[in-house]
Amino acid sequence: MQIEHDKNDDLLPEYDLDFSKSKPNRFAEKYNGTVRRVGLAPDIADEFPTEESVNEALREYIKIKPQNREVRVP
Repeated sequence: MQIEHDKNDDLLPEYDLDFSKSKPNRFAEKYNGTVRRVGLAPDIADEFPTEESVNEALREYIKIKPQNREVRVP
């Protein structure tokens, strides 16, 4: 069977991607347990263009907020 290639496709026909032999990522569960992803409202995202800028702002907030807070276990 002849496969028709899209001329606008960046992937060259020489690359034979055979996903039938692929395996699940054994590190994914550990990674997902260490990283939390949150969504930002559009107006907030406009103020923080990068992940590092959000982290920096949150670290500053933690420094100035009162220390008598409850400890929550995830």
